[in-house]
Amino acid sequence: MILRLSNRACVLSGSARLKSTLSTFFDEMGKAGVILKSASTGIFENLALEDWIHDRVDLQNRSVLLLWRNSPVVVIGRHQNPWQECNLPLMRRLGIPLARRRSGGGTVFHDFGNINMTFFTSKKKYDRHRNLKVVTSALKTLRPDLDVAATDRFDILLNGHHKISGTAAKLGRTSAYHHCTLLCSVDRSVLSSVLKSNTSEVIKSNATPSVPSPVRNLLDVDPTLDSNTIMDAIASQYNNEFGFDSPVITVDPTHEGLMPGIHKMAQDLQPWEWIYGRTPKFSVCTSLVVDDVNIKLDMAIKNGAVEQCAMEIPEDWLPSEMVNEFTSTLNGSKYCPSEAAVLVAAFMRTHSMTDDVAEKIHRLCAGVVSVM
Repeated sequence: MILRLSNRACVLSGSARLKSTLSTFFDEMGKAGVILKSASTGIFENLALEDWIHDRVDLQNRSVLLLWRNSPVVVIGRHQNPWQECNLPLMRRLGIPLARRRSGGGTVFHDFGNINMTFFTSKKKYDRHRNLKVVTSALKTLRPDLDVAATDRFDILLNGHHKISGTAAKLGRTSAYHHCTLLCSVDRSVLSSVLKSNTSEVIKSNATPSVPSPVRNLLDVDPTLDSNTIMDAIASQYNNEFGFDSPVITVDPTHEGLMPGIHKMAQDLQPWEWIYGRTPKFSVCTSLVVDDVNIKLDMAIKNGAVEQCAMEIPEDWLPSEMVNEFTSTLNGSKYCPSEAAVLVAAFMRTHSMTDDVAEKIHRLCAGVVSVM
């Protein structure tokens, strides 16, 4: 089934009854369990769809399973530090975006070979063990000899060793959701590269760290375990486990008429201030080598911005007055390469300096940017 809009009303394919929004469709559908599949592969649209269902759908007497997949993206937990969790310079080169979700948990890499599942319930019915049982039972239905089991950390392991699924959750006042991943045919070379920070050793932070684990794709075990086959099996097992009889309904999370307010929810997830600025306070302490000169760099970062920057540089390489003016330029700026480069360029235009000093400032900036 596919939800569409016609004449400003939502029509469920195969039915002549008019509906106004997704939530009223659920009410009139009258089912205790609903299975949705997102038509979008955009991370911000799909995260917004989660928010919309959690905030706008009555989950006190209804449960919802949402199945969704994304184009390549790295997603961090609500309380994580992206500079500590992933290789941001590599992601910029590969054109892989970063998103911060509203749930906790660790950092994950999504591509079309990864399935995402979100289980929505009332807070009273929230049960991660039972949700993961749906996933493992579905996999065993497809391949009975498959060794898959949930752990106490709510991961799913293959053959007792390789992680194929991780969990995160959000508990509201009366509603909750639990979402998890499932590795079917993810590009593991990209996954391992982008989830390895190039600056984690120089960062001191109280942010929630991810726990690294060896991973494997289900497709490595059985070539028939493709994403569509697994999603169908999970939907069927969800109905069996909870006694529901819901069809899989495809929904477009970009449709404002179907879900009023969802555009703003998606937009709220995209600003720099949310993705980077919500990072817990941290510090950067490292040594840079520029022209064979050892330079000590200390920065305090708050809300993703440089709260204080200090450098220890030999006086005979760069005058202390110039160093102080350079570090003052960075104070208050976003902790990101593009803003640092713009500020340093402006600094060099507005300060009188020899060509030799200008070259040193340029190389010094490159060193600072390398840790961002």
